[in-house]
Amino acid sequence: MNRSSETERLWSIVLAGGEGERLRPFVQQWLGRHRPKQYCTFIGTRSMFQHTLDRADQLSAPDRRVTLIGSGHGRDALSQLSQRQLGKLVVQPANRDTAAGIFLALTYVRAHAPQATVVLYPSDHFVYPEDRFVEVVRSAVRAATQMKSWLFLLGVAPDRMELEYGWIHPGPHLGWSGGHKLREAHTFLEKPTLDKCRLAMAAGALWNTLVLAARVETLWEMGWQCFPEMMPLFEKYGEAVGTSKEQSVLESIYRIMPTRNFSSHLLERLPRRVAVMELTNVLWSDWGRPERIIGTLQRIGKQPAFSLAQAAAV
Repeated sequence: MNRSSETERLWSIVLAGGEGERLRPFVQQWLGRHRPKQYCTFIGTRSMFQHTLDRADQLSAPDRRVTLIGSGHGRDALSQLSQRQLGKLVVQPANRDTAAGIFLALTYVRAHAPQATVVLYPSDHFVYPEDRFVEVVRSAVRAATQMKSWLFLLGVAPDRMELEYGWIHPGPHLGWSGGHKLREAHTFLEKPTLDKCRLAMAAGALWNTLVLAARVETLWEMGWQCFPEMMPLFEKYGEAVGTSKEQSVLESIYRIMPTRNFSSHLLERLPRRVAVMELTNVLWSDWGRPERIIGTLQRIGKQPAFSLAQAAAV
């Protein structure tokens, strides 16, 4: 498939439903009110959310972008989307962890383009430089269109022990895409102990970014394998998408929606269906703590939009 065909069939899902609880004290000190971290402008003139939208729109058209937000995020999200093409904005009625959020957005994509390939972008991560990141994602998309039964996940080589990240132990070599090695994801490790973290680093494990590319139907099949109690609810919602009942059905299924984690309840269970591609020559960080934000900006020689005294005060 050529690059034009890939783009025509590509959709983006931007995950912006988190509450940023770990950064709440810092943001409260800085802004005088809580704001989920993805909507904060820590550097420059764009928030993490806006950076993510811009990266997504480089690979697929904005009208093929589904953005998932929390029920209390309307003011922040809409104000930051005001000068952009909206795409589809989905408000989750409640936070039921990452699996429900991902499959909620995926249901909308599937209702419009079941044969599409989709890229998942968490909106609360920092990446630099962005053009290099986009090119690696493009290679993952190409792999997903060629190896259709696999999910392709970006991993980052660690430069320190990190107990709050998810880790991936790569397995056998599968091939190449765009000059990037593809390896089977052998095992996953979520938020390890210090000893397990040391072992993971020594064994060449990678950090899990949760940035992934896969065919819609591949993800849907995986959902049925891992979440048989959840998927009938999304089948019901899919039938209502685009009708007058869409919102009422969404609210009704969330009254009984189970809480499931995408990494621990799907990726860990299906490692032989998941391939990992290393995100090379890109600085990536989950900005869940002030010290990570400061350390990252110091590495690239950028000034934060907040004072260091504000960060030190929490």
